[in-house]
Amino acid sequence: MTTADPRTLTRAHFDHVVRVTTRWADNDVYGHLNNAVYYELFDTAINGWLIAESGVDVMALPELGVVAESGCRYFHEVEFPRPVEVGVRVERLGRSSITYALGLFAAESTEIAALGHWAHVYIDRTTRSTVPIPEAVRDALARAVEARS
Repeated sequence: MTTADPRTLTRAHFDHVVRVTTRWADNDVYGHLNNAVYYELFDTAINGWLIAESGVDVMALPELGVVAESGCRYFHEVEFPRPVEVGVRVERLGRSSITYALGLFAAESTEIAALGHWAHVYIDRTTRSTVPIPEAVRDALARAVEARS
């Protein structure tokens, strides 16, 4: 996602946006969502979208999408009991890997609270060697990229 200032990103910059309810246990001692919770929300948004769009049971595939890299920039605090929305965007669709951009927004806010990045690499479930992205997953992600064009 090319933008001079990532704080200008909106929900419209993402291929898919899902609303998630925060939980009491998500807050840390400082009164906002613990950093690890952001990664849980990103993981949930990506995999929920992949399952819904591809129509496959990812647990039954012979391939696994494993996280090879992740990161997050935090701009604004969010906390329980406010719901949040997570935007997912395919940044790069390779032969065996996918890179996503993830935007986290407090549900009532137009400002992005955090911007994450996430890379999945597909591996064979048994041998653990790198394999091509499963066709159903690739097709679903390619549709999202094409819809943006």
